[in-house]
Amino acid sequence: MLVTAQQMKAAEEAAFLAGATPAGLMEIAGEGIARCVGQFYPDPCTAVVYCGKGHNGGDALVVARHLLKRGWRVLIRLAAAEPDLAELTRRQLLALQGAEVIESLPTISGQQLLLLDGLLGVGSTGVPRGAVADLIEEMNTLRRKQGGYTVAIDLPSGLDATEGVAVGACVQADLTVTIGAVKSGLVADQSTAKVGRLALVPLPGVSFPQGDPSFVSNAQTLRAMLPIRNFDSFKGSYGRIGILAGSRGFLGAARLSSAAAVHAGGGLVTLYATPDSYELLAETCVPEVMVQRVDSFLEVMMERNDVLALGPGLGREHDLDLRRIITETPVPCVVDADALNAISTDVSILSRCAGPRLLTPHPGEMERLMAQGSRSRREWASAFVELYPVTLLLKGARTTIAQHDAPLAFNSTGNPGMGSGGMGDVLTGVCAALIGSSQTPRDAAMLGAWLCGRAAESAIFNGSESQESLSATSVIDHLGAAFKSLRMGEY
Repeated sequence: MLVTAQQMKAAEEAAFLAGATPAGLMEIAGEGIARCVGQFYPDPCTAVVYCGKGHNGGDALVVARHLLKRGWRVLIRLAAAEPDLAELTRRQLLALQGAEVIESLPTISGQQLLLLDGLLGVGSTGVPRGAVADLIEEMNTLRRKQGGYTVAIDLPSGLDATEGVAVGACVQADLTVTIGAVKSGLVADQSTAKVGRLALVPLPGVSFPQGDPSFVSNAQTLRAMLPIRNFDSFKGSYGRIGILAGSRGFLGAARLSSAAAVHAGGGLVTLYATPDSYELLAETCVPEVMVQRVDSFLEVMMERNDVLALGPGLGREHDLDLRRIITETPVPCVVDADALNAISTDVSILSRCAGPRLLTPHPGEMERLMAQGSRSRREWASAFVELYPVTLLLKGARTTIAQHDAPLAFNSTGNPGMGSGGMGDVLTGVCAALIGSSQTPRDAAMLGAWLCGRAAESAIFNGSESQESLSATSVIDHLGAAFKSLRMGEY
């Protein structure tokens, strides 16, 4: 559920009336945020904690305490003198042992630098001024010039929690760990660059009777969709996945999507290839993929498959066949890339498809299906699924999953390293494998987006990749780690 700042404050007040205490909730929030930091930075380094005078600063100090216990060096930057801190925040500061309260930032080089934003919380209004504005600028400068990784507590300081706008100084976070519920402003289009990766620390006992039913998908909610496999299962238990992808000059798309389907648990993965590309694909695909020659892709409708993945790297010469397959086959289809381009000339066929369809466009492909106009991304996706009975996965930094009879879902995982070729091909293969394993298209879309994003994170934070070096192949290689992360309920 998405909530406004007012709804969040009302929920907290109701929790306090029921017996919860600000100190108790602060401890839960701080411990959860520290655990989330540990997911991305398992090895201690230096953290600079920016502490405002309110309870957001108190949350930051609880995080600092947990980091100190794990061997971190912690430096504290206060936005107000100690006597001006809220009483609970002041008590957290006085109880902190081992941290250094500093007046100015020393030179820090040769090590990873974590910047923890605890300056302003959900109750703040107006434009940041004075010391708070100066510290926001300091954080952004350290991020930009020294590669500091910025973690915002609840929301980036300076960002409006409800509308997602920043009219003055605003922290640019790499990770925002929001508390209790996701605030509506955190998923607004204009806030994505400020919010970065999004994680949620729930607060037991705090409920939200009112709010937007849209939600941000996370491991805590998604892992129930991924059952543990029975010991007596076999390859037939996990689906026959048929893939139509690749053409001369674009064979990599076929290799990526088929390999991703294998590594996402597909039972039997068959890549269908026309004569001009069959030999090359048969020689270069991973050995677990069966490459089958067809003279026409229409032959695939006669094959035994549980799901079809259509489009990556196919080119436009197969448009007529693709439109017929999308319209006539009762088998669920993941429709991507050139299959989307094929239907862009007659989008009305989506109203008469014989089976479920999951569409996975990037914004350019989506524009060819329906002009965005002045709509936000969520309005755009919602308008499309009101017209057509499909599941839509609108790719982007905040991937959005829409279906006309279900709440909108926003993906939380991923990083800027995914802005390179082949990522969409991997997502197509992953979603197809999940549908082949009996997931609905909507569940497969939510799971697939989360898993691909988490695999990209794992490649960087637990592997040897950087945002610059990350490739689609690296994402495939780390899908196993992503599945483990999902089952562990990580952020």
